[in-house]
Amino acid sequence: MLGALRGRGETVATAESLTGGLIGATLTRVPGASYAFRGGIIAYATDVKRSVLGVSGELLERHGAVHPDVAAQMARGAREITGSSYGVAVTGVAGPEPQDGQPVGTVYLGVHGPDGLSRVRALRLAGDREAIREATAGEALAFLGELLGLPKPEHPH
Repeated sequence: MLGALRGRGETVATAESLTGGLIGATLTRVPGASYAFRGGIIAYATDVKRSVLGVSGELLERHGAVHPDVAAQMARGAREITGSSYGVAVTGVAGPEPQDGQPVGTVYLGVHGPDGLSRVRALRLAGDREAIREATAGEALAFLGELLGLPKPEHPH
């Protein structure tokens, strides 16, 4: 994915909540990642989503941090703060307890990009906390790849 972005002269940044930097860590495992990965914001606390990423305080008060519009606004914030072509964001509940009235495994992915691109995907994931975090990171990168028109990665079974 980073090679495709680099080939297009494009970049990506992340805004992560429940994954705590796992998406950025996954991207930076690739040598030469700095050509396409601009950076990331770990906005674990709700007030950081508002104060750093620019998520609407009214939205956060009304719906909490686990909401599709929060993911969309986080992605936009990551893109704007870093000057990236794409912003990828995740917010959700990894557990062990529900949050903001949402059950464990509720996750929203957001991507914001050029030409007004703004997409959100809802996930309902199963497993323990670590499994949900890992699956979220993989799904977020696959979602970006899909929007970039890249072939779906093969997963060993």
